[in-house]
Order: sequence, then C-alpha cells, then structure tokens
Amino acid sequence: MERTSERTSLSPGVLGAIVLVTAIWGFNFIVIKIGVAGVPPLFLAALRFTLSAFPALFLVKRPAVALRLLAAYGLLLGVGEFGFLFTAMKLGAAPGVSSLILQSQAFFTVLLAAWVLGEKIRVHSLVGMVIAGAGLALIARESLGGSAASITIWPLSMVVAAAFFWAAANIVAQKMPKADGLSLMIWSSVFSPIPLFALSLVFERSSIAASLAALRPISVGALAYLVIFSTLFGYGAWNQLIMKHGAKKIAPFSLLVPVFGVASSALVFHERFTRLTAIAAILVLSGLALHALGSAALTSAARGKGSAR
Repeated sequence: MERTSERTSLSPGVLGAIVLVTAIWGFNFIVIKIGVAGVPPLFLAALRFTLSAFPALFLVKRPAVALRLLAAYGLLLGVGEFGFLFTAMKLGAAPGVSSLILQSQAFFTVLLAAWVLGEKIRVHSLVGMVIAGAGLALIARESLGGSAASITIWPLSMVVAAAFFWAAANIVAQKMPKADGLSLMIWSSVFSPIPLFALSLVFERSSIAASLAALRPISVGALAYLVIFSTLFGYGAWNQLIMKHGAKKIAPFSLLVPVFGVASSALVFHERFTRLTAIAAILVLSGLALHALGSAALTSAARGKGSAR
C-alpha cells in the first residue's frame, strides 16, 4: 500500500515555498557575481561561512553525528564547492551558464554513490548523464570558441570542480540521515572559514586590505543575502520541505534553480545565449529531468501494465 505522503499532491502553499527557495538560489548566482566584484572570492566565501556559523551555533543544537562527518561536509561544501565557484565567477564565469553547469552535481553524486556506497546506477540515470554530458560538451565547445555567452575553459573547469565537491558533500550527507539540514549547515560551517581565510591570505593577500578599505554597501548586502537567504533560510526551508513531504517529491524541483539563474542573469547582466548554447542548456536540463524524474515515470508505467493485466 502506498504511503499517504506519496499519494497526496503538494498544496499551493508548499509549491509557493518551493518556488521561493529555488528563486532565491537561482538569483544567488547574481549576488555572488556582485559580491566577488568588490571582495576577493575566497575571502568572501570565508566571511559567508563565518557568519553562517556565528552566532547561530549558540542558538541551534549540534546534530548528533560524528565530528569527522561534520568536518568533511564543511570542507567539501564550503572550501571545495564555494571556493571554486566564487573564484570561477571572479575569473569571468557567467551566472546563467554557471547555474546550469553546477547542476551536473546530480550525476557526480550518482557516480560517487556507486563507487563509495555501492549503489546501482539506473538506466534512466545513465541515459540522462549522456544527454546532459552532450550539453556540457557543447558549452565547452562554445567556451573554446569564445562566444559572447561563453566562459573561458579555466572558469568552466572550476565550476565543474565545484559541482564535483558538492556531489562529494552529498555523499557525506547520506551518512547523516537523521541530521536536521539547518543544524548541519550551521555546525559544518565552523570548519570552512579557517582554510578559506588561509587560502585567501596565500592567493589574495594584496587585494584584501584594499577591498575592505573600499567596501561598498552593495558588497555588504551581497554578503547578507548569501548568509541569511541563500544559506540559513534556503537550506532550512528546503530541509523542512524534504522532511515533511519526502526527498523524492521535493528534490526534482531543484531543476528550477538554473531556470531562475539563467533568467535573472539575462535580466540583470544581459547575459546572451547563442543558439548552440541554448541547445546545450536544453540538453543539460533534459538530462537532469530524466535523471530526477525517470524512476517515477518507469514505476508508474510498470504499475499501469500491472493493473491492465
């Protein structure tokens, strides 16, 4: 017998909350671009995770998980994903294209889960990877060709690396199934600032003092958005939705993030896509959709055949 949560549809209020969170995360790429324009990227990431941890950790109970898992999650997500992503966007990665490429984390997660956890790779996921991979290859071709909507190969590679680290963080998160998402985000953020500050001192020492001396309100606003809306509210609300309605129902809606990312980048920065880049975007989103929704479609088809007998 099916569980009620799997049979009932999502209410308009829940759908509204999903759209709000994905819009916040999509617009986040615009905010990052604005933030790294005034503050060195690694230093900005260090500030983000410092303020995500303090003073919130004095108000939120630490999740009952091993300290090594918290540290691994904080390092992979904070230093790995956002260290690479912020640096890539400082070096010229366009917000819209970056929001799209970053979603390749879904496929890295599948591959890492198969390697580390021994999970099977489903046929629909494999086909989705091939389709999305073709889209990413087209984006890489555009980058090497120097089109107006492209990013150079190094920032492109950094965004792909960010997606890989996000996927690795997802694998660590799977080992903490009972941890509250907001609590996990706050307490894991404790482990991100020190290595980020250290890397910033090595690579950005000459620009830190100058950026602080010329700090503008828009840079402070960008940091506040990253901490309050993107990190604390976004992850907290998303986690509550998943706990109440289940990951299978909520997680596929993350496909809306690049939609909002591309749209907001076009509006704010007038980011233009060539016809080839648009085709690439459709391929990536189609591959992601097949990966996220293919299992449900196959299950429904199997049930339909069974009931027809």
